[in-house]
Amino acid sequence: MKIKKAVITAAARGQRLYPVADTIQKAMLPVVDVDGLHKPVIQIIAEEAFNSGIEELCVVCAPGDGPRYVAAFTSLRDNLIKTYQNIDWARQQAEKIDHLLSRLQFAEQTEALGYGHAVACAREFVNNEPFLLLLGDYLYVSDVAGKRCAAQVLELAAQQECAVAAVNPTIEHQISRYGTLTGKHVAGQAGVYQIDKIIEKPSLSTAELELQTPGLRAGYYLCFFGMHVLTPSIFPILQKQLDAGSTNVLLTPALQELAATEKYLALEVRGNRYDLSRRHGLLRAQLALGLAGEAHDETLTTMVELLAEANTRK
Repeated sequence: MKIKKAVITAAARGQRLYPVADTIQKAMLPVVDVDGLHKPVIQIIAEEAFNSGIEELCVVCAPGDGPRYVAAFTSLRDNLIKTYQNIDWARQQAEKIDHLLSRLQFAEQTEALGYGHAVACAREFVNNEPFLLLLGDYLYVSDVAGKRCAAQVLELAAQQECAVAAVNPTIEHQISRYGTLTGKHVAGQAGVYQIDKIIEKPSLSTAELELQTPGLRAGYYLCFFGMHVLTPSIFPILQKQLDAGSTNVLLTPALQELAATEKYLALEVRGNRYDLSRRHGLLRAQLALGLAGEAHDETLTTMVELLAEANTRK
């Protein structure tokens, strides 16, 4: 199974990032990537996909945001070429933006009808093919040298020819933030599970009763990592919610139905995800990317200096 397409959901306005999200698309906020260059968040997510073998990309966005993204990236590319002539890093960055623009499409979510509806908006782009689904406010750092988090998921999906959910063992007091699942370990494959049950943001009591996964450390559960490889079977399932008149189309129940009707695996990804919409999420993501990349020493020095200053003030 060759997965060539990726979908990034980025239609939400980001109330938790107020007031900055009122003046700029949150996906255009700048972050220093592992290569040491400042980039908009959505470019970092796109490069996660492209560097994992994806060829085409669709951003599900709010009405009117597509032209704004194109204008912003075009301006950024032109400024790099004009301001930093004959400088290698600027030329390379401009080439990456050109590649992004040449492979980028948009699908508008005209009404805020839930995350499942946002995914459904990409149906025409997907065109009956398997696809990689990424969140527009998650950044990822892999623990595997030379292999992105998305590449790990895509590799298993291609090998097993099925849908795959990326998961991360998560301590019990955090599971109310995430979709959480349980399943049976697949023999001979480390960190791979056949999905049985999925519950969106469960309470601890519910998780203890219904979501225990044999083999995990005590107090840990398998929580969604923020990326999936999905088959086009997901779209008729989502359409049933729309046809029923739902004003909040949920993805998690659709994923549960997918698991009941076809092979759907979970993979423990070797890496971490960082939710930018959380309190201090952007700061945490920036520190993680800095420590994982070329700016490691500079990032570490900055952290030590800030801690020393804080200790002095106390």
